[in-house]
Amino acid sequence: MRVVFEAKSVILCLYMNSKNNDKILKDLGDRLKKIREAAKLTQLEAAEAAGINVNYYALIERGEVNTSYKKIHAIGKALNIKFLDIS
Repeated sequence: MRVVFEAKSVILCLYMNSKNNDKILKDLGDRLKKIREAAKLTQLEAAEAAGINVNYYALIERGEVNTSYKKIHAIGKALNIKFLDIS
């Protein structure tokens, strides 16, 4: 199933397949971590800017939780992501 969301300046393309769901979550976390580090933000700073708990943010970056679109959107805004393609 392919789901496309558009919200302001953030576009998310999610390809969900139950076989590779763990890989998808890990890839998402890896991408968010790279973007956060490039912005020279700590996990705490990114989490606070997104309005989520730092421990939960760390779980997202490690790919250990399947979070909501609302939280992904908030993280995108906090990290100034203009376009995010997750495949």
